[in-house]
Amino acid sequence: MIYDFIVVGGGISGLYFAINSIKAGKKVLVVTKDKLDNSNTYYAQGGIAAVLDRKKDSRMKHYKDTVSAGSNVNKKSAVLYQVKNAPKFIKELLSLGVHFDKDDLGKLRLTKEGGHSERRIAFSKDITGQEIQEALIKKVNKINLKIKEKSFAIDLIMDRRVCKGVMCLEGKELIPYYAKAVVLATGGAAEIYENSTNPEISTGDGFAIAKRARAKLNNMEFVQFHPTKLYMPRTRPFLITEALRGEGAILRNKNKVAFMKKYHDLKDLAPRDIVSRAIFNEMKHDGGAFVYLDATHIEKKFLIKRFPNINRQLREYGIDMTKDLIPVTPAAHYMCGGVKISLSGKTSVKGLYAIGEVSCSGIHGGNRLASNSMMESMVFGKRAFNSAMRFIKYRRVKPNKLKIPKYTYVNKQYKEIRQKLQKIMWESVGIIRHEDELWKALNNVNQLDLDIKLITKNKINQDIIEIRNMVIVSKEIIRAAIKRKKSVGCHYIE
Repeated sequence: MIYDFIVVGGGISGLYFAINSIKAGKKVLVVTKDKLDNSNTYYAQGGIAAVLDRKKDSRMKHYKDTVSAGSNVNKKSAVLYQVKNAPKFIKELLSLGVHFDKDDLGKLRLTKEGGHSERRIAFSKDITGQEIQEALIKKVNKINLKIKEKSFAIDLIMDRRVCKGVMCLEGKELIPYYAKAVVLATGGAAEIYENSTNPEISTGDGFAIAKRARAKLNNMEFVQFHPTKLYMPRTRPFLITEALRGEGAILRNKNKVAFMKKYHDLKDLAPRDIVSRAIFNEMKHDGGAFVYLDATHIEKKFLIKRFPNINRQLREYGIDMTKDLIPVTPAAHYMCGGVKISLSGKTSVKGLYAIGEVSCSGIHGGNRLASNSMMESMVFGKRAFNSAMRFIKYRRVKPNKLKIPKYTYVNKQYKEIRQKLQKIMWESVGIIRHEDELWKALNNVNQLDLDIKLITKNKINQDIIEIRNMVIVSKEIIRAAIKRKKSVGCHYIE
């Protein structure tokens, strides 16, 4: 079967693109490496940004905040397009069944996060991503969208540098799927770091797939570290949303002293790169593994009602955020660069589109402004859909007679290799970087690459493919970091 579109990934960007495609009467296949509810979208807590109160806020303020957070290396046309069009996508989410928090008069409540000069973030308590993901899943179930879960896209099917499908690993078999256009919506790569806020599936597969197909990558050095991941060793990653600071929570060092006023005029609501470095410096100075987030002065009833998921999760770990300080530490969070796209979602490879975190539209520049990402997925997802519809209009695809290479499927996991890579990236290509350490990291990752190829020759499983992808992405980040000699945004050279 030849599909009109194959969408790789089932977060907000992938599902939104697929919903639009089904509405247009197109044949669509969505392939996801895991279950639909295991995506970065699902775990996003904060919210989605748009100018919704024109009396206090303006598009120009949103534009300036985005460019300021991005250290003025953003693609200005992309920022302008998003801030102008963002409000109508909030309305579309409401029409899709997303329940945002509202006041007694039925008006959307808005919150504030780091880098924002006004309250412009719509939210659903502290589980905004989950609410959006579940609404989209309900919608795709109603329209009978064809979805292949546990289908791991490992490479693009290319014909004379034109993309015509995807090769997927399903169980122990390699299965080819063909389409007039392929849309990468695979999310990020934070799993390459030892300390991450992302689910384990965030291994940079889309970046690696695109790189192997000779698609251009851009701004890969800009890896955003979230300031406040819960510090709780040997537990799954749990993020403490920036919205908690937006409602008044304060960062304190080991001695319980508020420290952000030393680093930025916006104090605890400075952009994420600045807050992460400030915490890193405080931990280095105090010799500790974390700092504290203090919400004890915020009215108890409001705190529990506004952040019920965080309250519930912290209580499971024996922390009462209405009385106790919350131990937090920075962690790898979001890729600001990625597969280079036009404003229409086109990559440098014919027939290949990219949307969401895997793409680089240029809107984030050197550092992402909080809560701009899910909106980017929709704004540029719609642009990509319109462009792809025009592209496939006269496109014809014939299946290749593919020669699938011989391989041996193995059940073995290679955790030690993965952990070694994560340690290299965290220690040498993290929040604060040094040029000599970057060169050492590149040499170490190159050696690791050779070791992996030798150890896993002609062997295949999901773990092997993920590690190979993680190595490719790591090398791209290191090379880009070496190339950029000056500190910009979340790329900080000391």
